[in-house]
Amino acid sequence: MPDARLTEQRNPRSQRIDALEPIEIVDLINAEDRMVAQAVGEERESIAHALQLVEAAFRAGGRLIYVGAGTSGRLGVLDAAEMPPTYGTDPAMVQGIIAGGFAALVRAQEGAEDHPEDGARAVDEVHVSAKDFVLGIATSGTTPFVHGALARARERGARTGFLLCTYPSPELLDSHDVVIAPLVGPEVITGSTRMKAGTATKLVLNTITTGAMVRMGKVYGNLMVDLQVTCEKLRDRGERILVEMIGVGRDEAARLLDGSGGHVKTAIVMGKLGVDADEARARLAAAEGVIARAMGSSE
Repeated sequence: MPDARLTEQRNPRSQRIDALEPIEIVDLINAEDRMVAQAVGEERESIAHALQLVEAAFRAGGRLIYVGAGTSGRLGVLDAAEMPPTYGTDPAMVQGIIAGGFAALVRAQEGAEDHPEDGARAVDEVHVSAKDFVLGIATSGTTPFVHGALARARERGARTGFLLCTYPSPELLDSHDVVIAPLVGPEVITGSTRMKAGTATKLVLNTITTGAMVRMGKVYGNLMVDLQVTCEKLRDRGERILVEMIGVGRDEAARLLDGSGGHVKTAIVMGKLGVDADEARARLAAAEGVIARAMGSSE
């Protein structure tokens, strides 16, 4: 009897891939990859709901916590790791839990995903609470580690979501606040979910966290303004943002950046309103970090 999970089914279009020339292999994989964005787009309402749940968690002082195994776990950890340098967030704000621990990031930990009690223990270790949103990632929908983690997260009062790339069961839909299921179809290489399913996962996670950061005021226009200058590359970017957004020269941008303690968002408010760093920070705090609100009628 064939496996009901799309991620485990054979793809009829690639059954002779082993007989193809290199350019034919590339064309075949590319043709399959083109299906991914459409499949993700069809889940737009569920992704938007997840974004809202993440924003609500952040505004309550909670966190976004990803849980996964293998490729799914690595993608969750990657997305979490990219938040502090991109948006200046506290590393605790978005976290990734992977079956087998951080050693599994660079070397597969076979069997680590098979124990739901380990997932529950991992959730306990990061002290999940009712303020948090926990998103399980398991493209096949069946990973015991992820199910164990989410069950414990619900016991602890957290809101939960599930991201998979096969048909969700009624039980799964009933168990979680949101289920995201981009149906990318069988993989080019049967069961190799690091391919289309992995790409879909990356697109979904990118959308959720980018959208949440926009909603939290960490983007002004389409610029990453909640940026803390920690290296020459970021200083250059910060100065260029100030030049563009305030209309000052490079020297004045550097002065504002220094006066803000290297925080681009604060420097923008300082330059726009002609206030010092303390006043700019106070205005931003009152406006929940949203620059347009902090400027009021002056914007």
